[in-house]
Amino acid sequence: MTGVRECASEAVTSCDMPLASIPSPSQGVWYLGPLPIRAYALCIVLGVVFAVWLGERRWRARGGLPGTITDLAVWAVPFGLVGGRLYHVITDNQLYFGADAENPWYHVFFIWKGGLGIWGAVALGGVGVWIACRRRGISLSAVADVVAPGILIAQGIGRWGNYFNQELFGGPCDYAWCLEIEPGRPGTVPGALTYHPAFLYEFVWTLAVAGVLLLLDRRFSFRHGRLFALYIMGYTLGRFFIEGLRVDPAHEILGMRLNQWTSIVLFLAALAYFWLTRNKTTEEVIVPAGELPPVAEGEEADPAHLHDQADDHENDPPGKAPADAEPATETEKAEEAGQR
Repeated sequence: MTGVRECASEAVTSCDMPLASIPSPSQGVWYLGPLPIRAYALCIVLGVVFAVWLGERRWRARGGLPGTITDLAVWAVPFGLVGGRLYHVITDNQLYFGADAENPWYHVFFIWKGGLGIWGAVALGGVGVWIACRRRGISLSAVADVVAPGILIAQGIGRWGNYFNQELFGGPCDYAWCLEIEPGRPGTVPGALTYHPAFLYEFVWTLAVAGVLLLLDRRFSFRHGRLFALYIMGYTLGRFFIEGLRVDPAHEILGMRLNQWTSIVLFLAALAYFWLTRNKTTEEVIVPAGELPPVAEGEEADPAHLHDQADDHENDPPGKAPADAEPATETEKAEEAGQR
């Protein structure tokens, strides 16, 4: 597809294409033999992989054990997928149930066609992490602060799945960065061919907020879930305005979309939490008791460190006492002289 496209429907009465625009992909699924490879799923997987990678680096920097975030992700990902889908189905139930439903009811299980609510994904994914943290004996609040920037970036990467599905776009526009959408898709306007790329706005916003979080954390070292609260505030602030641009069908309350009200409620809740925990100084558990002693913050926990001293003494000359050995007592000296 090119940036300038002919009108593709008789319903289109004008063809005022801008001089430049973002073309939509011609397909969102490829086949490896009989196996479908879906762009939407790939974007989600890529986001999860990046979030786990960044979370691992940040967790080790706080003195945590390598592999901890990966283990937690085993709980978080399936819980998050179920939660995201549940939120979508509950809030957009008219798409699957009722006489006028656009899809048969069993399409609620077709995740690859789109439809994951970030609110449900984070909420139920958090429940999975909470269970895993209790089993490992580490602090949930510490984990939340560590993974917050990665979750934000993962959300932005996942939004590219909406691009491949040509969904969740904004109203018509004629700027150079506007997105071409095939006529006839839900939310399209007769006569309009380009729309606000809401997915791109959210992608850029999540990257910007994640960068701010990383800078703030380096400067202030937020603890006890306060960085996670900043993540919620930052994301919902942008989501409120981006949601207002979207034209896909949605429930409205007092003239605003449901997700805009959700953004307001979560922003205020996160702001209250951030304020109420400002003086909290209790110790957070980073390393489970009995596994490894905590290391200085900013250094990586290395299991081999426990054996470094023993390894260092292997190269000592015969008969030379280790540098950190205890001084011999008078009795030991006498016994050693008698043996000689």
